[in-house]
Amino acid sequence: MGTSDKNLPSQLPFDLALAPATKRDDLIESSANLMAINMIDSWPDWPGSVTVLAGPVGSGKSHIASVWAEMADAKTYDASSLNRNSEQAIAEANTGCNLLIEDVGQTEIDETTLFHLLNSVKQASGFLLITSRSWPREWDISLPDLKSRLLAAQLVELQEPDDMLIKEVMAKLFADRQLKVEPHIIEYCVLRMERSLDSAARLVKAMDEEALARKSVITRSTAASALERLGMA
Repeated sequence: MGTSDKNLPSQLPFDLALAPATKRDDLIESSANLMAINMIDSWPDWPGSVTVLAGPVGSGKSHIASVWAEMADAKTYDASSLNRNSEQAIAEANTGCNLLIEDVGQTEIDETTLFHLLNSVKQASGFLLITSRSWPREWDISLPDLKSRLLAAQLVELQEPDDMLIKEVMAKLFADRQLKVEPHIIEYCVLRMERSLDSAARLVKAMDEEALARKSVITRSTAASALERLGMA
């Protein structure tokens, strides 16, 4: 290898995925997610059995929903898989099991199954949390009774993450990896990266890989390389 290449990573190290953070204490509060966190903290004293958590891509819906699912011992289904698992989901709801259905409104869903789920959860005194990128009034629902039930659900909004939230999330993700990163490097990243918590997680991972490959601490140069590799530069 030439001297001009001696500081460049020739191979990225094997990544050991960190366990997802699903505890209430793992959530970082900001004005962007305060309504959603208050929703979690108020459970099980919800105004009804069904809650819809809506927000843009990268706002942290899945993270917050997974924290609630851990607290409520809820069974989780993706909207796209609900159709083929309808009997199982309804049977669980009939026993009072709490349910989480993720990403409703993006794909076609069996309206009859969803209607039965809403009824079963209510009758068994359970709870159903639905995540979505939009409000129920925007979903392509043709069954009138289902539409009216969804419109009557508790609606909780997640906003696009603000700078403070992204900075604190990145700092926590670095700490989870036992990495000490100077605040000005995180600031440098926040000014250039995509505005989402998913992007923050991908960038932290990429910066860790770059630093390991260089066998160095994380620097502004490390951040710049990771941003470029992820197409965020």
